[in-house]
Amino acid sequence: MTPFSEALKHATWSDHESAEGESYLTELMGGRLSAPEYGELVAQHYFAYVALDGVSRTLADHPVAGSFVFPALYREPALERDLVTIYGEGWRDRIAPSKATQTLVARIHQVADWPGGYIAHHYTRYMGDLSGGQFIRMELQKIYGYQKGDGGVDFYVFDEIGSLPRFKNEYRARLDALELGEQERQRIIREVKLAYQLNTEVLTELRHVLNAAA
Repeated sequence: MTPFSEALKHATWSDHESAEGESYLTELMGGRLSAPEYGELVAQHYFAYVALDGVSRTLADHPVAGSFVFPALYREPALERDLVTIYGEGWRDRIAPSKATQTLVARIHQVADWPGGYIAHHYTRYMGDLSGGQFIRMELQKIYGYQKGDGGVDFYVFDEIGSLPRFKNEYRARLDALELGEQERQRIIREVKLAYQLNTEVLTELRHVLNAAA
């Protein structure tokens, strides 16, 4: 049987590419957004990770889901530093979850009692942050002048876990070690595809807001 990490990657690759091709990211990577407009993305990440990291904390001792709980990955503190840098100390009064983010957060909570569902959303977010997110960080540093560790792009900094390639290999090994029947494998794959869709809808809504404000 194909290792689950490989099956998951191949089955969801087109969904991953669709998320990467969203026009909000195109505008962001092209340096055509102001720092506050970039901050809108950081804000939506903040609400998503409050939910995801919160669920992680409740599942730390779970015999299956607990294997994917890594406190060193928690993003809330980094996102708070980024929001302070972008908006100042009053950042909490500047941000709100979009409708798409509220839908994503609701789904994260909805599947929290299903280990495969938690793993699906954890995989979708964190493996993306540890891969393409690193390219995004380097581009944002060039565009906005943020420095690693000083806020602005700390969301993408994972110094606490050491070597990113080694960590990702360990993560894939844990996926492959899951004892899954074919039905459960397919169920998790469907949830990953849904997670990509929900995350893409967050970006799409950000684009619509920017277009309306133009």
